[in-house]
Amino acid sequence: MRTDDFDYILPAEMIAQLPIEPRDAARLLVLHRQSGKIEHAIFRDLGKYLTAGDRLVLNETRVIPARLYAKKLPSGGKVEILLLKKLDETTWEALVGGKRLQAGKRLQVLSRNGEDSALGAQVIAVLDGAQRLVRFDEAVEAHLPSVGHVPLPPYIHADLQDPERYQTVYARQQGSVAAPTAGLHFTPQLIEKLKADRIGFSTVILHVGLDTFAPVTEADPSAHKIHTELCQLSEAAAVEIQQTQKAGGRLVAVGTTSVRTMETAARSGEVRPINGATDLYILPGYQFKAVQAMVTNFHLPKSTLIMLVSAFAGCENIMAAYETAKREGYRFYSFGDAMLII
Repeated sequence: MRTDDFDYILPAEMIAQLPIEPRDAARLLVLHRQSGKIEHAIFRDLGKYLTAGDRLVLNETRVIPARLYAKKLPSGGKVEILLLKKLDETTWEALVGGKRLQAGKRLQVLSRNGEDSALGAQVIAVLDGAQRLVRFDEAVEAHLPSVGHVPLPPYIHADLQDPERYQTVYARQQGSVAAPTAGLHFTPQLIEKLKADRIGFSTVILHVGLDTFAPVTEADPSAHKIHTELCQLSEAAAVEIQQTQKAGGRLVAVGTTSVRTMETAARSGEVRPINGATDLYILPGYQFKAVQAMVTNFHLPKSTLIMLVSAFAGCENIMAAYETAKREGYRFYSFGDAMLII
C-alpha cells in the first residue's frame, strides 16, 4: 500500500465554491461496496436507501470562528492564527502564518474590521512546522464574535455570505475548526421525514482538528502521524446504538468523524461510552466493528479521509466511484455533493 494509491487528478472547476441551495438538493452517489454498483440520486432521497430500524449517527460539533488576524509587536508585521486545540483556559495549539514567530513574540489580535482589539497574545513555544503554542492574555472564546473569522478550507475562494452555511443544522457543541461536511446536506425537514419513516438518530461529538489540514506526505501512509482529536459518545447514545445492533438495524455514520468516534467506542468489540482523545487511524485492512454504512463527501487525494473510506469500501471501488463522479460532473470537497456507501 502506497500513498500514491489514493491519488487522483481533479480539475479545479469541480471544487464547489459555494453550498447548494437548498441543502438537500445536493447530488448523492450511492456505492454498493460489495458489488461496486453505482447509482445516482439526490440527497433528499436518502431514505430510499435506508430501512426502518436503521440508525443515523450525527456529529453535533459546531465550528468556532477559529481564524484570527493579528500583528507583531512592535513591528506591526501581519500574522494569521488558526486555532487548533485548546490546552488550558488561555493556551492553544495553533497554525500560524507570518515570519519570525519565535517563542516570546508578542502579538496584538485585530478585530473583524481590522482595528486593534482588546486581546493580546504571546507565542510561547515553537512546534512542528507552522505550529505554535499561543497564550492569550485572557480566554479567547469571549472575544471570538468580534475577532474570529470562519475558517473555510484553503481551496474555497468564494466569499461565504452566511457563516451558518458552514455549520450543520444540528451543530450544538462548540469546538471544531472545520465542519463535519457530510452533515451539511441535512435539513430539519429531511430529518423529520426520516424519523417519520422510523429511522433512528443518535449524536456523537468529535471536534475536528489538525488532520483536516495535514496531508499525508510520506510514501507509506502507515508512517503518517495522525493527531488526536477530542470525541464523545454518551451513555444514552451507546444504549441506542446497542439496541439498534441487537434489533438488526444498520448503523449509518454521517461523516468520517462519526466513523472514527463510533469505531473508537467499539475498540473492545462492543460500542461503549467514551469521552476523551482518539488517535484511531483507519487504513485499508482495518476491520470495522460498528459502522455498517456511511454518508460522506468526496475527499482530497492522498488524505487520511479518502484512506478511511477506502478501508470501508475498498480502494478500487472508491477510486472508480471518484472517476465516475468526475465524468458525471459531481461537485467535490466541503461544499460539494455526497456519497452513500452501503
